[in-house]
Amino acid sequence: MIVATFDIWNLFWIFFIVSSLQPVVQRQWLAASRRHTLATISEKRSATVVTLIHRQETISLLGIPLMRHIDIDDSESVLLAIRETPPGRPIEIILHTPGGLVLAASQIARALRDHDGRVVAVVPHYAMSGGTLIALAADEIMLEAHAALGPVDPQLGQYPAASLVEVAARPGRHADQTLILADVGRKALRQVDAVVRELLRVRDADERRVREVARLLSSGVWTHDHPLMARELEQLGLPVKVGVPPEERALMRLYPQPRGREPNVEYVPSRPGRPGLPPGRDTPRRARARR
Repeated sequence: MIVATFDIWNLFWIFFIVSSLQPVVQRQWLAASRRHTLATISEKRSATVVTLIHRQETISLLGIPLMRHIDIDDSESVLLAIRETPPGRPIEIILHTPGGLVLAASQIARALRDHDGRVVAVVPHYAMSGGTLIALAADEIMLEAHAALGPVDPQLGQYPAASLVEVAARPGRHADQTLILADVGRKALRQVDAVVRELLRVRDADERRVREVARLLSSGVWTHDHPLMARELEQLGLPVKVGVPPEERALMRLYPQPRGREPNVEYVPSRPGRPGLPPGRDTPRRARARR
């Protein structure tokens, strides 16, 4: 009986140790896989490959969702990577971000603009707000078919700067705080508009078109979360190419959503010719419509 109890305790401690080490081992494996994939892409493209990928995370123990965004630490790291890239060597920056600080995004965008070499921005899913500002500095923006960029109009806390300016301009008395925020909003709008024009002028000599595109992107014409797809971006004259290489798509799978909740979406990949599927199920919808 004593031996049996001893064995159970041994098994319990082994299970506890293995369970404790599993997240550490998994993180190390993911980090090693990312480095290997980045090195493969870098060698294939003959370029410095930089990632700026933000996933929603959870605070330890409490399980509270925490959305990451572009901050000063990001700009410091990306600027270091750009400085260490030799002149003439291309840079590929992979963006997956909701945006972030205008200061940090502007630093990254200007550093990419000033780099002596081709710059390609790759957007597998979305690069909103500050992510779009960074993409504007690229010579080419590679997007998946339904990936999106977004407006870059500045936000003051929870309010769009353009809306604060609009409210303060309406007739009637306004609180001092509203007037102060509107004044800051006007300055923020001018500053972001100037940065966008500065980035667009690098590849577009038509000053009238540059000013119009900058106005559309930075003045609050759309809501801040409005998705700008490839067709709209092409109409704005941005250097868009639809399609992300398979290596970059594979890299994104190495940045999984942190654990702590069940996945909301699951699916079984289909393959043409699988038995049991109804006739025509493997045929694209548009192709069937033309028959």
